[in-house]
Amino acid sequence: METNANVFSNKDITVTFEPCVCINAERCAKELSDVFRNSVIPWIYLDGASTKKIINQVKKCPSGALKFYYNKEVA
Repeated sequence: METNANVFSNKDITVTFEPCVCINAERCAKELSDVFRNSVIPWIYLDGASTKKIINQVKKCPSGALKFYYNKEVA
């Protein structure tokens, strides 16, 4: 069964999450728990850390379930 990706945005970036791809390594929640929260909905809260920290954490996702893109061109 295919599910739609979850989409979360702040003023700088949009983060997408594909639950069917996730291997539940929990690296995101363990290393940046103010953004990737286990027991709160929505579980991704992009105001919980700087955009730079969020991007660095998304890049560490071992399965590729988390991805990001910039909302506008970076000068």
